[in-house]
Amino acid sequence: MAESCFLSSSLKPRLLLKGDEQWRSCFSPNIRPSYLRLPSNFRVQASIANSRAIEIPNQWYNLIADLPVKPPPYLNPKTFEPVKPEDLSPLFPDELIKQEVSNERFIDIPEEVIDVYGLWRPTPLIRAKRLEKLLDTPARIYYKYEGVSPAGSHKPNTAVPQVWYNAKEGVKSVVTETGAGQWGSSLAFACSLFGLNCEVWQVRASYDQKPYRKLMMQTWGAKVHPSPSSVTEAGRRLLEKDPMSPGSLGIAISEAVEVAAGDPGTKYCLGSVLNHVLMHQTVIGEECIKQMEAIGETPDVIIGCTGGGSNFGGLAFPFIREKMSGNMSPIIRAVEPAACPSLTKGVFAYDYGDTAGMTPLMKMHTLGHDFIPDPIHAGGLRYHGMAPLISHVHELGYMETLAIAQNECFEGAIKFARTEGLIPAPEPAHAIAATIREALRCRETGESKVLLMAMCGHGHFDLPAYDKYLNGGLVDLSFSQDKIDLSLANIPQRN
Repeated sequence: MAESCFLSSSLKPRLLLKGDEQWRSCFSPNIRPSYLRLPSNFRVQASIANSRAIEIPNQWYNLIADLPVKPPPYLNPKTFEPVKPEDLSPLFPDELIKQEVSNERFIDIPEEVIDVYGLWRPTPLIRAKRLEKLLDTPARIYYKYEGVSPAGSHKPNTAVPQVWYNAKEGVKSVVTETGAGQWGSSLAFACSLFGLNCEVWQVRASYDQKPYRKLMMQTWGAKVHPSPSSVTEAGRRLLEKDPMSPGSLGIAISEAVEVAAGDPGTKYCLGSVLNHVLMHQTVIGEECIKQMEAIGETPDVIIGCTGGGSNFGGLAFPFIREKMSGNMSPIIRAVEPAACPSLTKGVFAYDYGDTAGMTPLMKMHTLGHDFIPDPIHAGGLRYHGMAPLISHVHELGYMETLAIAQNECFEGAIKFARTEGLIPAPEPAHAIAATIREALRCRETGESKVLLMAMCGHGHFDLPAYDKYLNGGLVDLSFSQDKIDLSLANIPQRN
């Protein structure tokens, strides 16, 4: 049985499962811990008798406010001067632009957003005891599970506020890109709640691999295109060069930005990379700090997968704050795919956030905006760059990185599924593989470290990838140095 900490206020039982009186009665502070059934059909042990209740955070945390060196500004690609807030207004609503450039330490979460968060937050922190037993490790492994959201991942944490701010400013339509489909489905879900039109460009490789993500988006009312598409100029240019292009997040971003920039009534939403997106995700880490305090644990190692960086930043940033304050000293480790290793093989330089060069220049770890990764099954990690803020934090020495090939990741995911019962998405399978490596090191050294892992979503729509692995058809795709060198040669240079 997985030991967990799923703690919520007894004063707000509606935050767990609306309309269920039996569920509500379980949260009397006078009742001893009992096994409760969650909407995702797994059991956790409520620790209410011995721990204080955990509330949904009412503020997002802005790591920039606490950094000793502020991150480099975004640059206008024509002038190489810092981007002004008004330069971003064709794409984003005013409030999100303010958050993007803010130096405030905390930003209040609107009540309307907290109310929607209450459909699935707080999310559970679970001890993976069965996995520990399988590995025969003295390490204690915990995972923060975001797969209980309506879309099945962490992405609604930012989709909901982004759509709410757009709706508040009278925007009628939003456009976006998506890789594996977690972000696109999350934005479609949020738009269905607030009455906005939603149009999504999904990376072609994932569009073909994960048809049910497309259907999920369409169920929530979104219009979905494979990217590159014939709908945009950027897409048509790429299809002329390579009609069979698997696409990339950089290409899909170009298509969505092109549409938003050409329509005053449409705004663009991004599911990762930008400061305000990572800030919205800090509800994960803020909850987790309180949950670990409630069970008397402090993490020694924190592990998360990285593509654009939103899941990793959401868990890690509040812990980095505590590390800088001297309250704890965990190793913080980002794991990326060997086929798209922006942190471990890329350069730290100014580059476009998209393939067509329509975004501002951002100082980040990049493989070059022309780089199109091989079509690995972790579609959400196929991005040529890394969030500028995560890149900056890496340069400051607050975190470390490694890259793992997909067969080892699926091997770890199978072990996790057969012990903990949850089928992970291919993206967090990278974090699982790295956690297993650390747990096995603990077995060799005898150290009883506390390992905290970001489990950002389930893999229910990724079963064809599992089928390939189980039948021996999954190939470890790796990057080509020549391909990266060619792409890096096209990084913009100041004249």
